[in-house]
Amino acid sequence: MLSLLSSLILSQATPSPAPKPQPQTIVQPQEMRVLPGELDSVLVFNSNSPEVVQTEGVLLSTFPPAGKQVPTAHLNQLFSGRFDIFAHHIAKALTPTDLRTLYIGVIANNPGKEPVTIDILQAASYLSQPDAPFIPLPAVVENDDGKTFSGPGSRAVGEVLRGLRQDIFPAQVVIPPGESRMLLNLPIPVKPLTPPLNGRSSLMRLRSTGKVYLASLGMFAKQNPDGTEREPTVEEWQTLLNTANVSEPRDKTPTPIEQTEGNLIYGRVAGVAVGSQWNGRIVDRDRDSLATPEPGKGFSYGLATLNRGTLGTNQNQSAKLIRRYPDTAYQAHGNYAIQYSLTMPLQNTTDQDQTVVVTVETPLKRDDTQSGLRFLQPPGTQMNFRGTVRLRYNDDRGLPQTYYAHLVQQRGQQGDPLITLQMKPQERRLVQFDFLYPPDATPPQVLTVKTLQP
Repeated sequence: MLSLLSSLILSQATPSPAPKPQPQTIVQPQEMRVLPGELDSVLVFNSNSPEVVQTEGVLLSTFPPAGKQVPTAHLNQLFSGRFDIFAHHIAKALTPTDLRTLYIGVIANNPGKEPVTIDILQAASYLSQPDAPFIPLPAVVENDDGKTFSGPGSRAVGEVLRGLRQDIFPAQVVIPPGESRMLLNLPIPVKPLTPPLNGRSSLMRLRSTGKVYLASLGMFAKQNPDGTEREPTVEEWQTLLNTANVSEPRDKTPTPIEQTEGNLIYGRVAGVAVGSQWNGRIVDRDRDSLATPEPGKGFSYGLATLNRGTLGTNQNQSAKLIRRYPDTAYQAHGNYAIQYSLTMPLQNTTDQDQTVVVTVETPLKRDDTQSGLRFLQPPGTQMNFRGTVRLRYNDDRGLPQTYYAHLVQQRGQQGDPLITLQMKPQERRLVQFDFLYPPDATPPQVLTVKTLQP
């Protein structure tokens, strides 16, 4: 599930590290619980296949097939009202001398008879180089200023979490009847990088006054008469949309969902998903609060659990796809760029003071927990999570706090405490937890609440 971008850069630009000690499996006997809540019904235009784009063509088109030279490249889906656009693609030079700049374009068409206004509510788009390189970071870094990130996915979703719209995006785009406009027209340069490899992650939250068709495409920069490069025009994008097939090379064909044994290939997503945000209020059955664990114990809730990775909950949180290409993922595995917005009204139901911690962890992916979550010591070498989470709560003085933390977790890594609450007997404390699942991460993770031994 991890993006090829960071792994390709590291494998081609750095020597192999010295062998590390063989990790030992640790079983933590903490309870796994089903995450309350569900995804909303907001449509998400999810363009992530092919991840590495090396030919011009269609990445994802929801235009109608009629009138197109390659009808199978178009999935016929309208968007209106609230919807999201997520696009994550990589440019890699075909040869050492072919260093043309790849452009990623997202075009919107108004098929109606009245103008359509698209409000760009929040949006961000960043390159790996130079905007957001993959840099080593500690497991937890306070990130209240938003300046800590590792990779373009980490940076883009971190800004959208804060409600920002990057200054390269206008507040509105108006599309006259029957016409098209570009919502995104941005380069992924590979010159003069070593290796000639770069990626771009983009996320836009939008609201439209009418129905539109959408398409993402890849096109190499056009040349000016003096040999310099220029961005493609809307007319050139439209011509490509009308004439091109899906871009190459194709990613690995996914394993059918109903197949429960053997090797599993999730595949990359290219389709229309249902659900932009998972909203959940976490309380005990028949109560309006969540009792803190007994001292020395903890419980966890899955984040981005998926097919064959439900951690014993039998809960697959992956967003459903209502449109997809036959050789791409069956579900939006990992829920990339989807926001989790969770509320925990914690209560110390005992007559003793308690020290309660909240954290995020990356246990080994399993369908069962066998009496606990499994971790590795030391953690595996695979980087499984890089992104910012937000916690809002009242501190021990009763003052409201908002805490942003950038997390870096490798496979099987236990989490450090993000917030610590000193809770009096019968005290209640509301904790709100939010994050957007970052591209270039591997699910699942868990949200854990523990009570420390006195």
